[in-house]
Amino acid sequence: MHLPSPQVTPRSHLTLALLALVYVFSFIDRNVIAIVLEPIKQEFQATDTMMGLLTGLAFAVLYGILGIPLGRMADQGTDRRKMISICCGLWSLATMACGMATSFWQMLAARMAVAVGEAGGMAPSVSLVSDLYPKARRSLAMSIFMLGPQLGLLIAMVAGGYIAQNYGWRATFLFFGIPGVLLAATLWIFTRDPGRGIFDSDEEKRQAKVVSGQKMGPQIAAIFKVRSFVLLCFACGLTGVVGYGYGIWAPTFLLRTYEMPLAQAGFLFGIASGLFAACGAIFSGWFCDKLIVKNTGWQIGLPLIGILLSLPMGIAFLLWPQTSSFQLGGMSIPYAMLFAAGFAFFNSWWPSLTFTAISHLLTSSQRAMGAAFLNLFMTLLGAGFGPLLSGTLSDYYTQSLGPDGLRYALVTVLSLLLVAAALYLLALGPYKRRLIHLDADKVSSPHTLSQPENPSSPNRVCPEPTAYSKSNG
Repeated sequence: MHLPSPQVTPRSHLTLALLALVYVFSFIDRNVIAIVLEPIKQEFQATDTMMGLLTGLAFAVLYGILGIPLGRMADQGTDRRKMISICCGLWSLATMACGMATSFWQMLAARMAVAVGEAGGMAPSVSLVSDLYPKARRSLAMSIFMLGPQLGLLIAMVAGGYIAQNYGWRATFLFFGIPGVLLAATLWIFTRDPGRGIFDSDEEKRQAKVVSGQKMGPQIAAIFKVRSFVLLCFACGLTGVVGYGYGIWAPTFLLRTYEMPLAQAGFLFGIASGLFAACGAIFSGWFCDKLIVKNTGWQIGLPLIGILLSLPMGIAFLLWPQTSSFQLGGMSIPYAMLFAAGFAFFNSWWPSLTFTAISHLLTSSQRAMGAAFLNLFMTLLGAGFGPLLSGTLSDYYTQSLGPDGLRYALVTVLSLLLVAAALYLLALGPYKRRLIHLDADKVSSPHTLSQPENPSSPNRVCPEPTAYSKSNG
């Protein structure tokens, strides 16, 4: 019996929109603490290092480690839509608990509860998005989903700063926790899991069945035999250190350096980082879908270029003279904020394009676990050590540099982007070779993988039985 070809339907777009909105609130609940870092620190009489621990390792360890078994559950047949809904409800309640904490240690426990909930959101969502669209449309779809960090940062900074200044920092957590519970119910009711690998070829589905029958150990070993995957994990880990270390502490940098009111610092950083990062993410997804038609290497090359362009922008934001400003709508805006916007635009290219690259490298029975491991590196290194490293360096530099300690701590952290760029460059060749091995029908033409897909067309990605040998890169 001939089954109908899978199609992209209006429900696919609805599911993508709701998943993106869930991820927005995930990032709000995870990062709204950045705009209220200073008042929390003062109330609990904590050091910058303690606040780095609260915003970093307290969240990252549980979030990263629990993501692995939950990712395997998503790969092994669990309804991903239900899993994401339950986890969204859990982390939203935990966010509300943050606003009720009366001591540093209670806040620490609430942050860890947020991490437990969010651990089951990212990897199943990446897997689900990969099954909503064919490969030729996946970079843009993944970029829309990955608007979570950008829009979440924008809302957390702008709305969070306003709420905190007018109603106190506790109200900020309560305000953002309630909608998440409602969103979890909406996702459960109005969406469906489309099934795994519905746009894959028959050979890809056969390989996925072989992989799904493996125990967890061999399955993890198979994933980490893919050299390009390992290099991308370490690259994303370092870019995560920079992203989280910069993103958590930059609002505090504005408060200390420019002596801005809380609401103004949140508004300016939210607009510069959130809005321009969202534009960068959408642009990079659209542009990458165009470029990989001719050369699949752009899936890795474009994030590499974005990282290199973002570095001087970030350094200029931190080192630009603080007396230099312009007036807009009656508000004095430092010229440095223009560089913050440039940093956000270019540095937003790597997350969604890298997750899309993972979806190309792995089968439908590996994608959630692959995304979970990539997220583990980003979170354990990035969210875990980024804020902590920035806070510790700030305490160290402040002893000799005074108020400029945080400024130079963030410059030091930004320099790690050079190492990340080198790792992306090293991953480029193995990535292209891996796709050639997976593309049996076009092995003689390595630059034409991502053509517009037709489920009945022979021009599909077809994993070979030897796809997991060490020679595949």
